[in-house]
Amino acid sequence: MYIILVYDIGERRVSKMLKLCRKYLNWIQNSVFEGEITEVKYKELIIHAKKIMKIEEDSLIIFKSREEKWLDKEVIGQEKNDLDTFL
Repeated sequence: MYIILVYDIGERRVSKMLKLCRKYLNWIQNSVFEGEITEVKYKELIIHAKKIMKIEEDSLIIFKSREEKWLDKEVIGQEKNDLDTFL
């Protein structure tokens, strides 16, 4: 599945959430990530995120799609992270 993840986390927990999300997804810009992820990895990400979060204060929003091709992405202005990197 393809997801876009957005979080709003308390200042003391931001670095932990950033580090966690970077393990599973591509960083797009502040508190925004996207990428392909398996169902197992998705569930693992959610479990770890809930351990970092304070549910009564923080939020995590996830947009899901079966594949990236079903989403149109338009960037206006400077793109923070170019995903077209070659290995």
